[in-house]
Amino acid sequence: MSFFSVLLALLIEQVRPLPRKNGVHETLVAWTRWSGRNFDAGREHHAWVVWGVSVIGPTLVAWGVYLAFAHFSFFLALAWNVAVLYLTLGFRHFSHYYTDIRDALERGDEIAARQLLAEWRHVDASDLPRDELLRQVIEHSLLAAHRHVFGVFFWFVVLAAFGFGPAGAVLYRLAEFSQRYWAYKNRTTGVAMNEGLRQRAESMFELIDHVPSRLTAFGFAVVGNFEEAVACWRRDAELWRQPNDGIVLAAAAGAVGVRLGGKAPPPLGPDRSQGIGASAAAQEGDATGSTPGVTPELGHLRSVVGLVWRSVVLWMLLLVLLSLANLVG
Repeated sequence: MSFFSVLLALLIEQVRPLPRKNGVHETLVAWTRWSGRNFDAGREHHAWVVWGVSVIGPTLVAWGVYLAFAHFSFFLALAWNVAVLYLTLGFRHFSHYYTDIRDALERGDEIAARQLLAEWRHVDASDLPRDELLRQVIEHSLLAAHRHVFGVFFWFVVLAAFGFGPAGAVLYRLAEFSQRYWAYKNRTTGVAMNEGLRQRAESMFELIDHVPSRLTAFGFAVVGNFEEAVACWRRDAELWRQPNDGIVLAAAAGAVGVRLGGKAPPPLGPDRSQGIGASAAAQEGDATGSTPGVTPELGHLRSVVGLVWRSVVLWMLLLVLLSLANLVG
C-alpha cells in the first residue's frame, strides 16, 4: 500500500497542486499558536506539553482515522493515506518559486529573481551577486526537497510498515513546522516568551530528521558523483550551522560538483516578513566556509532538479522491491 499511496499522492499533486496560499498552512499556524497559548505557562516541562499536543496529538489522530478506515475497507485506508500525503508530501509545495526564479534568470531578469528569492526565503536579496543568488536558490531548494519530499517519505514508509498508516508523514511535517514556527516567534515577537519552546522544537526535529537527512544524502551520492559526494559529506558537512542540513547540502554539492556554503543574507525585518520562516531562513545555509567545486551557474539549477528526481526514482524502486519481497515472503 505504501508504494501506491506515495505514487498516487505525487501524481495528484502534479496535476492539481496546492496553491501558494492555502488553508493547510493557516490551519497549522492556528493550531500551533493555540497549543502554545493554552498549554504553556512558562515552565520548562510545559515546552514538552506544547510540543506533544501540537505534534503528537495530530499524529495519533491520523493513525486512529487510518485504523478506523482499514477496519472497514482497504480502499478507504488507501484513500486516507493518499489524502494525508497530498497535504504533507510533494514538490509543488515549493517548486513554483524555484521555477519562477529559474525562468527569470533565463530571460536575464535578475531583479525579478531577487524579489522572488526574498519572498521565498524572507531575506534581503537586493545586493546579492549572481553567483550568490544561484547558491541561495540551490541550497534552499535542496533543503526544501529534503523536508517536503524525502523526510516525509522516509517516516511515512517506516511507520506504515508497522501499521501506523500516514502517521509518520504527519509526525515529520508537524515537527518541521513546529521548529520553524517557534524560531520565527522567538525572533519576531516583542514580548518575552518561553525559550524552551524553541529549544524543544529544534532538538526534537533534529532527532527526528537525523536518519532521513542521511538517507537523503546517501540517495544523492548514489545517483550523482558517489566519490565526491561521500568525500564532501565526510569533510564539509560540519561547515553548516545545522548538522542535518550540512550533511544534505555537502553530499549534494559533491554529487553535482558545485560550490555551496557561505554566509546567509540577513533576514527581512519582522514588518516585512510574510509567513513563518523568517528567522529560520537566517540559519539555513549559513556556513563557515564553502565546499570545493565550480561557482554556481544557471545550468546547475537543472542539474539539481535531475539529481532530486533521480533520487526519487531510486527510493521508489527500492520501495517496490521491498513491497514485492514482502508479498513473496
